[in-house]
Amino acid sequence: METKEILKKVRKIEIKTRRLSDHIFSGEYHSSFKGRGMTFSEVREYQFGDDIRNIDWNVTARYNQPYIKVFEEERELTMMLVVDVSGSQFFGTTSQFKKDTITEIAATLAFSAIQNNDKVGLILFSDEVELFIPPKKGKSHVLRIIRELIEFQPQSKKTNINEALKYLSNVMTKKAIVFVLSDFMDDSYDQTLKIVGKKHDVTGVRVYDKHDAEIPNLGLVPMLDAESGETVMVNTGSKSVRNAYKSNYLAMTNFYETSFKKSGSGTISTQVDESYVKKLLGYFKQKGK
Repeated sequence: METKEILKKVRKIEIKTRRLSDHIFSGEYHSSFKGRGMTFSEVREYQFGDDIRNIDWNVTARYNQPYIKVFEEERELTMMLVVDVSGSQFFGTTSQFKKDTITEIAATLAFSAIQNNDKVGLILFSDEVELFIPPKKGKSHVLRIIRELIEFQPQSKKTNINEALKYLSNVMTKKAIVFVLSDFMDDSYDQTLKIVGKKHDVTGVRVYDKHDAEIPNLGLVPMLDAESGETVMVNTGSKSVRNAYKSNYLAMTNFYETSFKKSGSGTISTQVDESYVKKLLGYFKQKGK
């Protein structure tokens, strides 16, 4: 992809997702993810209704009238976007690939974070960590993240969510807001997720296509395995083949939902052609209660 085309795509995603984060998500994001605690801001004269436990007795004695301590939420947080760039993300039977939807969701989350003056970092993974961008603030940093999401070419097409979570645990020593964006067509990451979930505020964002779950009856057709690169002939006319395909998908989906629930983490699932806006907003509102 040429630089001019990449910049055009970055700009298009920025316009769409920044509008969403500015007008819809920034307030919900702020109320959903709390700061590290309260920090002292100033003292002021006592007003009717103030909590007497916050009276500053030293200042009160000095001025011979009551003063209270004012505290503010220590707001600064760090968001980490952990994004699957394996071969299965380049699949989509509707208007766009799973990768495109994931990029839009990641950009919306990133702009919501910088609206609240939080840092944002990025981990791109396949069956290994392909790229790590340390957390920083600012619009230019978010635009760099979006550019990487659009143009990055992974070395591998396979998936290993466990490796990504291990890497996250090693590089992030302080508590972070973590969004793992993937189709979660993988397993064996549940134990590491438990460890990560105890330390960080984790949410899994599962993006899927309607044909991830079921294949239509099209007879004997060649199918490309996006992760192995192999093309095999599949008899989609066979009911047992279609059932096995669906069974494997349901097992992966169940593993995802069960693993995140047991680790105390949140989940969002959205189909490629659904409105992820409603899903995110509903999740933030529920989390902020």
